[in-house]
Amino acid sequence: MYKRKKTPNGLNVISSNMPNMSSVSLGVWIGIGGRHEKRKNTGISHLVEHMLFKGTESRGVKDLKQAIEGVGGAFNGFTSEEVTCYMVKVPAKYLELGLDVLSDMVLNAKFDAEELAREKYVIFEEIKMYRDQPADHVLEVLADLMWPGNALGRPLTGSTSTVKSLTRKELVSFRDTNYQAGNISVIAAGNVNFKKLYSSSKEKFSSSKKGRKPTFTSPRISQRKPRVKILSGKSQQAHIAMGFYSPGSDVRTRFAYKLMNVIFGGNMSSRLFEELREKYGLCYDIASTYKRHSDMGEVQIHAGVDNSKALQAVTAILDEVKKLRDMGVTQDELERAKKYTKGQFLLAMEATSTRMLWLGDRFMVHNKIPEVKDVLARIDSVSAKDIQRVAKNVFTSSWSNLAMIAKLSGREKNSIKKEVAKL
Repeated sequence: MYKRKKTPNGLNVISSNMPNMSSVSLGVWIGIGGRHEKRKNTGISHLVEHMLFKGTESRGVKDLKQAIEGVGGAFNGFTSEEVTCYMVKVPAKYLELGLDVLSDMVLNAKFDAEELAREKYVIFEEIKMYRDQPADHVLEVLADLMWPGNALGRPLTGSTSTVKSLTRKELVSFRDTNYQAGNISVIAAGNVNFKKLYSSSKEKFSSSKKGRKPTFTSPRISQRKPRVKILSGKSQQAHIAMGFYSPGSDVRTRFAYKLMNVIFGGNMSSRLFEELREKYGLCYDIASTYKRHSDMGEVQIHAGVDNSKALQAVTAILDEVKKLRDMGVTQDELERAKKYTKGQFLLAMEATSTRMLWLGDRFMVHNKIPEVKDVLARIDSVSAKDIQRVAKNVFTSSWSNLAMIAKLSGREKNSIKKEVAKL
C-alpha cells in the first residue's frame, strides 16, 4: 500500500501510489504539537504554523497562495497535540511545485515582525471565536478537567496572554530546534512516483540537520472520584461534554474501543442517537468520540439540549453508559459496527487527502502504518467480550468527568452531580 525510505539526514519519505487518480495530496509533517509545549509558551506550535503561511525569504504571502491556487490546488495546515502538518492537494503533474512551496515554507519562513503582530490578533479572534461557541468551549473545559497540570488539558491555540508574550526570537528558535529533518516526514498519496518524490525531497531538505525528536510528559491518571464543572451560559442550550479515560496500548484493546464507540455514539444508528434524539427528542445531535493519543486514549460524549432538559439528558446518557458497561453489546450490534467501520475505512482510503492524513497520523503519532488487510482483520477479530471488557474498564464513577455550559439552578446542578456519582 505504501513505500517508505529515510534520507541520510533522517527525513522520512512515504508515499502511497493511486495510479488512477489525477491528483496528489502532499503533506510535510513535523513531530511537534501542543503536548510538547510548556505552560508559559502554550500556543507556540500553532502560532508558528500560522507564520509559515505569511511568507518566506523568496515568496510573499500572496506568492505562496497563488502558486498553489494558480494551478487549481488547495492549501492548508493544522496543529494537533503531537504533530503539525502543512499540506497541498494539486493535480499530479504539479507535485514538484507543491513540494517546492511546502519545503520553502518549512525551511525559509521569514517571520516578518509586522506580519507576526497582525497574526497574533488573528489568533486572538480565533480564541474568542471558540469561547463564543459553547459547543467548542465546553470541550476545552472538559480537557482542563480531565488533564489538570498536563499539556493535554490546555487549548492548542494558547491563551491571549501566552500568545501575546511570544517573541519573534522565540518563534524562530522553536522552528530551528524542532523543524529538523529527523523530525520531519514528507508524505504523499495519489498519482505519485515514489523515486521522484524521494529524490526531490532529499534535495529540498538536504540543508536540514537531523536534530532530535522532542519529548513530552505523559499524564498520570490519579483521579479517584468524579469531576464536574458547570459554567453559567447565556445560550438557550445546555452544552454537555462527558469524558472517560481509555488506557490500553495493545492493538486488540484499541480496536475494541473503536467498535464500542461506534455502537455507543459513533453514528446515527448508535444507542445514544436512538435514545436521546429519536426516542426522547432531547437533542438535535449527540455523539461519542474515541480520541486516541500515542500513549493514552479518551472517550468523549457531547450534546446540546434545552436548559430545562439538562438533568434528563445527563441521566439518559448515564443510563446508556451503565447498560453498555453492565450488559455489553449484542452480536447483531457488533456485526453492524464491524461493517460500518470497515466500510468507512475503505471509503476514506479512496480519497488522496484522507489517505495521506491517515498515513501521517499512523506514522507520526503511532509509529506504525498497518496494511489495509491487517486493519480489516483487526476489526473482524474483536469480540463482544472484548467490548464489555473495555467498557467495564472505562465507564467507572471514579473516572467520570462532566463539563457543562448551561443556565441551571443550584438545585439542578446538585442533582446532576449526584447522578454522575451514581455511576
